[in-house]
Amino acid sequence: MTERRRTRGEHQKALAEKNKKKKNKPTSSAKTWFKRIFLAILAIGVAGFIGGAGLFAYYASTAPELDEELLKDPVSSEFYDKNGELFATIGAENRKYIKYEDIPEDMVNAILATEDVRFFEHHGMDFYRLGGAILANFRDGFGAQGASTLTQQVVKNSFLQNEKKLKRKAQEAWLAFQLERKYSKEEIFEMYFNKMLMSGRIYGFGTAAQYFYGKELKDLTLDEEALLAGLVQRPNAYNPLKNPELAKKRRNTVLGLMYQHGKISKAEMEEAKKVEVQAGLADDATRQSFAGSKYDAFLDVVINELEENGDGTAMAEGIKVYTTLDPDAQKVVENVMNDDSNFPTEEIQSGVAVIDTKTGAIQAVGGGRHYGAERGWNYADDLKKNQPGSTMKPLVDYGPAIEYLNWSTGQTLVDEPMNYTGTKQTITNWDGRYMGAMTARKALYASRNVPAVKALQEVGTEKAKEFVGNLGIKTDDLYESDAIGGGAITISPIQMAASYAAFGNNGVYTDPHAISKIVYRDGKTSKNYTPESKVAMSDYTAYMVTDMLRDVVGNKPDASGTAANVPGLDIAGKTGTTNYSAEDFNKYNLPNTSVPDSWFAGYTTNYSIAIWSGYEKHFDPITTWEERRLPQNLFKSIMQEISANVETASFKKPNSVVEATIEVGSKPLKLASDYTPSELRQTELFVRGTEPKEVSTVYEAPELSTPYNVSASLDLEAQSINISWEHDAIVDPETDEPLPTSFEVTATRDDGQTFALGTTESKGLTVGNTLEDGNYTISVVAIMDGTRSEPGTTTFQITSTSEEDLETEEPDEPEIDLPIDPGQEDNGNNNGNGENGNNGNGNNHNNNGNGQGNNGNGGDPGNNNDGNLQPTTPTEPTNPTEEDQSTE
Repeated sequence: MTERRRTRGEHQKALAEKNKKKKNKPTSSAKTWFKRIFLAILAIGVAGFIGGAGLFAYYASTAPELDEELLKDPVSSEFYDKNGELFATIGAENRKYIKYEDIPEDMVNAILATEDVRFFEHHGMDFYRLGGAILANFRDGFGAQGASTLTQQVVKNSFLQNEKKLKRKAQEAWLAFQLERKYSKEEIFEMYFNKMLMSGRIYGFGTAAQYFYGKELKDLTLDEEALLAGLVQRPNAYNPLKNPELAKKRRNTVLGLMYQHGKISKAEMEEAKKVEVQAGLADDATRQSFAGSKYDAFLDVVINELEENGDGTAMAEGIKVYTTLDPDAQKVVENVMNDDSNFPTEEIQSGVAVIDTKTGAIQAVGGGRHYGAERGWNYADDLKKNQPGSTMKPLVDYGPAIEYLNWSTGQTLVDEPMNYTGTKQTITNWDGRYMGAMTARKALYASRNVPAVKALQEVGTEKAKEFVGNLGIKTDDLYESDAIGGGAITISPIQMAASYAAFGNNGVYTDPHAISKIVYRDGKTSKNYTPESKVAMSDYTAYMVTDMLRDVVGNKPDASGTAANVPGLDIAGKTGTTNYSAEDFNKYNLPNTSVPDSWFAGYTTNYSIAIWSGYEKHFDPITTWEERRLPQNLFKSIMQEISANVETASFKKPNSVVEATIEVGSKPLKLASDYTPSELRQTELFVRGTEPKEVSTVYEAPELSTPYNVSASLDLEAQSINISWEHDAIVDPETDEPLPTSFEVTATRDDGQTFALGTTESKGLTVGNTLEDGNYTISVVAIMDGTRSEPGTTTFQITSTSEEDLETEEPDEPEIDLPIDPGQEDNGNNNGNGENGNNGNGNNHNNNGNGQGNNGNGGDPGNNNDGNLQPTTPTEPTNPTEEDQSTE
């Protein structure tokens, strides 16, 4: 029997059933995979939980034991100088301990609202807050927000080091749980209240109340309690003595949190926010009761640096801080700052920073006169809003011009009236004068304002901003007025000294730092604070700026910083003063000599020092030159003493710099010629390859003057001719000495024949008499570098004498003349031809005719050929008919 064949319809139905099964199969498979993934995640989670629990248990087992003494007292931190010697310990010293029952309720509420609002509800860990912190860390990155309770903070500051590591967090949580089991909430709060670092070296809220307000806790107002509660997060940043604006913002945040959590009313909050943040602060005299340490001003800088590096609260954990302090330099600075005889007035203040030129390490700090722990304002570090005046000129103007434009120190600039770009504001100089064309060197050492602004205009504000940025000076804006230090840039003495140090360190800059490293409580874990150095400018820029700044403290006319010079030290530096506006002069009725700030920054190869001077209140002005020069005088005293026993090398010119003597005022610069006047000749520095090749032709060779007072005489005995003359030589413009000049002497006879007598560099010549009889013209010509003068001349006659001429005949009737005194001679008979005579030689020969000599100088008696003619014996009379042999 044959099998029945399926119809087309049956076949299609069977095919449809098959496809339906295939469609249902993937759904079943997806469910299977979902189940597998869920089980895998669950398994991983269980394993992670078990592993995490095990790791937590391991970390907890290695946690230190609770120690009641450590819980109640701050752990002291130690500070070491650059030699590794301990100079300060800060911790439980001078702390006022407060019992819980003596803490005002508003003070408790302020702290809880700010730091741990559920403190009395949790058991050491606040899991609600922890969840929020985890979300914040996922959103903003690990460490973005913490969730530490008061209990955890007590544990951390008592036993653990300040680091965000899993081990520390696990131990912190475990110890917090243990602390909650062993002590009551009130006891834990008391520990926190007395343990926390409040500012600088102030620990505990009770001590802070005395330090900042001079009050007991019970006498504090709501706004004061809120301010103290806010300090804990950033103790130094929120210090109302130093940073009132930040302190006010933080105080108002605490007041807002108190209102948010129902601790105060809205009216109370708003009323407290209206109070000026510095209104109730204690004065210096009140804070003097808090004993300081050695080197308080330097220690303040160290504490600020810890704050800036995120270790502001680490001092409460017992760290060791290794600093860059040079105790010898610090003592020098403090001795100078504490000697009132160094200051022109009782109230004027100064801030001093001494930095290692090569490393940027802060060696010493002068925070103010008689600085102590009670002071809240450190003029070396906290003075960051004052304009720097002309100390900015090397940084903003001339440094960038050399770096980016390859300017020479001889670059021609014109000091002339001008306005700031796009304004009608005239740029003036300190003396109200304009000095015309000058070199960049002179413009800088004489501190001229107009050339400085022109230099910035040439280089551009963007390049100038880049240049100062490489020197640690960050600014969002830079204006033309910053060319003379009166714009947007403000700076502290510490930063100023560090920026200038780069000029003395071949262009290498290092951020100023007072800490080299810190070591945590375990003695093993450390953190390096030493910054890396970087090349901020070319070595030629550094040296050329330095060489110009040498002249600031030199002895050139118009140099502005001569009072800072220390004999024997190679020093470069710059002065600076700031100005009040015209509106300020009118508003505060200021004397016309008033300035608010005076600066000096200078350096050697070892030390860079910056000093500010002024008054605590901005509108208490500096009015005298003695006050203005105070930074220079302090600089000299400090630099001289700290350099006394230290070898100080001179600044070394790099191979990238060459010298050339230019003609001042030439544009473009040209080499000085041999004839450039001395006052316009200047040897300046150039970036190698940019020095000028062309010689100036502005000044031509001067015309040689003609020799004058030429005279000639015959020496019969020596048979020689003596010739002399005078001449005004050309002066060397560099040395102001006569230039070497030679003289060519010739004799020309009446018949035109010329005889060379010789050449000499003297103003006289003696030659043997080889000339024949005749009338001669003696000529003297001056010669210099191939240039010949017009001849200076005189006439001269030579006549031979034969034996026949010398014979005499006996007279028929001899006449005897008696000797007479030469002074009684008939002057008329002894004149000779004196008007033609030289040096008493009459017509230049004497044995022909009048034996008494031919008197020179117009026939002055006794001025004859030998200068001492004695009376003679009578001679044989001559025949009256014989020819008279006297010459004319």
